[in-house]
Amino acid sequence: MTLPTADTRVTYPAGALVSTGTVLHVETVGDRVAVVLDETACHPVDAAWPDQPADQATIRFGDGDDGREVAVLDCVVGATDGTELYLGDAVPVKKGTEGWAFLVVHLIARDATTAAGAIEGATARIEVDAATRHALSAGHTGCHLASLALNAALADAWRKEVVLDTLGAPDFDALACESSRIAPHASTDRYRIGKSLRRKGFDPAALDDLEALGARIRETLDGWLDSGAAVRIDRDGDELTDRRRWHCELPGGPAVLACGGTHAASLTEFSSIAVWLEREEVDGAVVLSMVSTVVPAG
Repeated sequence: MTLPTADTRVTYPAGALVSTGTVLHVETVGDRVAVVLDETACHPVDAAWPDQPADQATIRFGDGDDGREVAVLDCVVGATDGTELYLGDAVPVKKGTEGWAFLVVHLIARDATTAAGAIEGATARIEVDAATRHALSAGHTGCHLASLALNAALADAWRKEVVLDTLGAPDFDALACESSRIAPHASTDRYRIGKSLRRKGFDPAALDDLEALGARIRETLDGWLDSGAAVRIDRDGDELTDRRRWHCELPGGPAVLACGGTHAASLTEFSSIAVWLEREEVDGAVVLSMVSTVVPAG
């Protein structure tokens, strides 16, 4: 059993829904089988920051009448140092660690293929469900836009200089976000405002009137959507750990954020983005939840 020595090549950043690759490694993991290809269009969930779920996909081994198509039950980021395959939150090192290969691992049912190792070296075709990918991509783009609009709406809440976001506003999202989750055409972000953020100069009173705050966010979002700005993913290479950046040509200048997910191609795909805010007290800290929902155009 040979483990890969190079990162998986990924084509989903360019919008690919279909790919063909060589099976490099097959391993039984509980009641599932882990399948690693040299190249894939399937977006995996990353345990280090599990914001976007895995794509829904199928994998087909072989061609013609001898081919067999099975469902990909899950797709996760894994890693190996050449001695063992680690999956999800069991990966003991950060992406890019020297001497490690970082992999897209497709998980299929144990009874869906032959014994582990029997299909290594074979050709396999990945086909991603287009509707689910499109819905998650819309949710992810909406998430970035909502977080930037939130930063702008809270720009006057800071009494000290802090790191700025890509558009020049104090980066509340980067400093306060404790979790972000993407869903089809939606996202949920949670922000914690505790002693640390207050010491950085943030005034929690800015969250007292959520109706007014939400109105400012929506006004900014409406202006951005009216622009029909183009969206793209810039990438340094095709391997899983190569840096990728979300790039959106907004009216006030380009917005650029590090991101490993998938996205819409243009804001013309959206008719509106609805934002809902909720504030609560948790263990002495203020927690702000922001749910954004993308309404598709047409």
